[in-house]
Amino acid sequence: MNIINQTIITEIILLGFRDFPDLNTTILFFLPLLLIVTVSGNIMIIWLVASTSSLQSPMYFFLTQLSISDLLVTTTIVPNTLYIIYNEGGTMSFPSCIIQFYFLAWSEASECFLLSIMAYDRYMAICNPLRYSSLINQMLCIKLAIIIWLLGFSLQLIVIISIIQLQFCSSNVIDHFFCDLSPLLELSCSDTNIIEVEILILCVPFTFTPLLSIVVFYVYIVQVALAISTTNGRSKVFSTCSSHLIVVSIFYGSLTGIYMLPAKKKSMVVNKIASLLYTVLTPMLNPIIYSLRNRDIKEALKKISCL
Repeated sequence: MNIINQTIITEIILLGFRDFPDLNTTILFFLPLLLIVTVSGNIMIIWLVASTSSLQSPMYFFLTQLSISDLLVTTTIVPNTLYIIYNEGGTMSFPSCIIQFYFLAWSEASECFLLSIMAYDRYMAICNPLRYSSLINQMLCIKLAIIIWLLGFSLQLIVIISIIQLQFCSSNVIDHFFCDLSPLLELSCSDTNIIEVEILILCVPFTFTPLLSIVVFYVYIVQVALAISTTNGRSKVFSTCSSHLIVVSIFYGSLTGIYMLPAKKKSMVVNKIASLLYTVLTPMLNPIIYSLRNRDIKEALKKISCL
């Protein structure tokens, strides 16, 4: 391809849901409500953990990190999505598009690691209760959180550096409501095979390895739970882990639907709706799941509401 005679892309046109006016109206009505619930719910989790002495434990510390990740996803995607849907399309500068994708990918990669660490915390609390307090302390939690955010930052920076080295000189129209990886690569007139292999390799440390570790931790947890003689003891163990398992299932289920299923089997509208699931619905559900199914958080809410 003769790149010299092509026009270099300086801005991106996002179509949103322009071809689906009924769906466009529905999303435009519900999305602000979802945004308010998501931001309020995650800020509430962070505030409760910070201000309640009974929630000063590693599990709730990592829950606040999960809320920060969800807030990062929501604020990166939803406000601009509202603008695009309201105007039946919108434009972004090319650097802004790259930055949007970077912050989304960074938060998603960090969430993979966070969910794995939360599973490890439950494994230690249930399978090694006598050593839990001495091994899982506040300083370790802070170090792990820093490592998680830096690791997600670094891994996605590798991808971004590879993307900006590509030539973008074809169409500048993306049939989506945000700048995602596949639509960006489709705009490139360079050979993207190398970067696609690179991304596939990077999926191992920041997607499959955390998921595998979660499965391993819960295998041990189930073994310990089944060895408990009383029904009340077993139910207590499963109740402790149920919220985390629900969040893991929703998070990885939506990622699988977007990035691992063959593109030929998905229509564009299905792809967009699935993207709404993990960029809008999942960040909203996480604080709801933890607050509705967690006794400590419900008690903290009751105490504050009585003040």
